[in-house]
Amino acid sequence: MINLPILPILICLPLIGLLFILLSSENDENSIQSKKSAIWTSVSNFLLSLYLPFNFNKEIPHFQFVNSFNWFNSDNLKFTLGVDGISMPFIVLSTFLILLCVIYIYPQKKKNMRMYLASFILLESFLVGTFSAIDLFSFYIFFESILIPMYLIIGFWGGDRRVYSAYKFFLYTLIGSVLMLIAIIFLYQEFGTTSIARLLDYTLPFYIQVWLWLAFFASFAVKIPMWPFHTWLPDAHVEAPTEGSVILAGILLKLGGYGFIRFNLSFLPDASIFFTPFIYFLSVIAIIYTSFIAIVQEDMKKLIAYSSVAHMGFVTLGIFSANMQGLHGAIVQMISHGIISAALFFCIGSIYNRYKTKEINYFGGLSQKIPKMSFFFLIFTLGAIGFPGSSGFIGEFLTLMSVYSRSTLVAFISSFGVILAATYMLLLYKKVFLGPINSNIDNKVNQLHVYETITFLALSIMILMIGIKPNLILSYTTSSLDRIVSLYPITIF
Repeated sequence: MINLPILPILICLPLIGLLFILLSSENDENSIQSKKSAIWTSVSNFLLSLYLPFNFNKEIPHFQFVNSFNWFNSDNLKFTLGVDGISMPFIVLSTFLILLCVIYIYPQKKKNMRMYLASFILLESFLVGTFSAIDLFSFYIFFESILIPMYLIIGFWGGDRRVYSAYKFFLYTLIGSVLMLIAIIFLYQEFGTTSIARLLDYTLPFYIQVWLWLAFFASFAVKIPMWPFHTWLPDAHVEAPTEGSVILAGILLKLGGYGFIRFNLSFLPDASIFFTPFIYFLSVIAIIYTSFIAIVQEDMKKLIAYSSVAHMGFVTLGIFSANMQGLHGAIVQMISHGIISAALFFCIGSIYNRYKTKEINYFGGLSQKIPKMSFFFLIFTLGAIGFPGSSGFIGEFLTLMSVYSRSTLVAFISSFGVILAATYMLLLYKKVFLGPINSNIDNKVNQLHVYETITFLALSIMILMIGIKPNLILSYTTSSLDRIVSLYPITIF
């Protein structure tokens, strides 16, 4: 294996591309130069990110591709990057979805296109940094930095209530993260290090674990988001531009689940066992309650937003089941949801670009107007309801199996979420694509553009690949999850 500093490259390459985008000609009305810079940057970064899985040693549970730099000339406070089987799939997912967003943006005309593209390229750098940071200080900096480009994407290029939604998104996340910062400062004062690898070797008293667990929970519960901390999400999705919704649902929500695994479960096992009934309670409510809300939605983006909260409920159930099936299910569910939700938001964006509305009742018989889109949307719908052969099935099946081993009642109630998901997704497909053509739709037939076909086809292939061969992900995660699973008894409540 070539000793390549791949993680610093994956973080810095978007920043170099950012400079080319910002320095492109202001007189270029269609921003062709900046678009080409964004395409080359995102393609290069995605291809480089594939270096990680192809050179990753699946038998090693520890961090790989490690690079470390001193902060403030301190040996105890370092900027350290590395990946293990838990974080590596999320880095590849991040570079993949950013690439598809840039491809989808390419033919569009937006106000201040250079800054729009720059926001996504900057976001890519921060996302890779967040998933590859293996010390608490670096993680917090990248975790919070993500708020800046995402705030701009929603606040400047969103819908009519974009400013309100951007502020709500920013404040919810920031307030939750303040408590996490206090927990990080405490750990540094207590142990003299922010290294995740070194902190795993220490054991804290139960009462300390409880307070630290709540501090990390405050941040990650908002980000994932868990009920009742989810109210910012529907507003953000409805007002965000299509590509903003893709990144928000496809990657940003996964930071919460990733944080729960990386910090709450790994650092604070006693507190995690203590709070598991609490997490199960919130997760079950999220699955059932938000599914019913999704059924009555009239806006397509808001329906998918509430469905995301329900799907993330399965993720938290799997994580805090704290067994191999549950953690495998949670990670596959996060990757799967990232792909499927991105696909659904891309489709809704394409529909909006043609008809300038997201209202479900406006449509009907759209399959007769855009048959190729109806085919792709059906694949994405089946993935969202966990149809066998799709990636969604693997995540939900493993999660429910793991929960059943902990609590039969919780598994039984949660399983109704699968039925409800089928209800609102199939109703959405029926109302929009099936039946007679609604009189609101004009007689012009709009076929898919090349960039839309490329985007939908790439996402469809990923959904089917993971559904048919989930070991593409699970083979990387097993060794890294073994240590976490060993911390938890067979029955936790």
